[in-house]
Amino acid sequence: MTGAELTGYKAVATDGGIGKIDEATHDVDASYLVVDTGPWIFGKKVMLPAGVVNRVDHDEEKVYLDRSKDQIKAAPEYDDTSHADPAYRDRLGGYYGETYGSPSSSDRPL
Repeated sequence: MTGAELTGYKAVATDGGIGKIDEATHDVDASYLVVDTGPWIFGKKVMLPAGVVNRVDHDEEKVYLDRSKDQIKAAPEYDDTSHADPAYRDRLGGYYGETYGSPSSSDRPL
């Protein structure tokens, strides 16, 4: 499967749709999706590491994610000029690693 096959699919967080996939790669150790959130968060694009993909439904053209809308909304902003920068990828990976398994940051113990 190529990344282009997912372009245009709907991205669905654990609590509802967040937009459409604008770009996808399947590079070893660097796979990601770029989702255009449209009006949901004012046209912001978000970059999601492939590890947050729960499953892909090719019949419905949907990619199901294992993060909530709030977790995705709070992610570091996507910048198409620095998305290949290792520091940006580390920050993004760190953010999603910290949010793994917690429905929202407000549910974390103090």
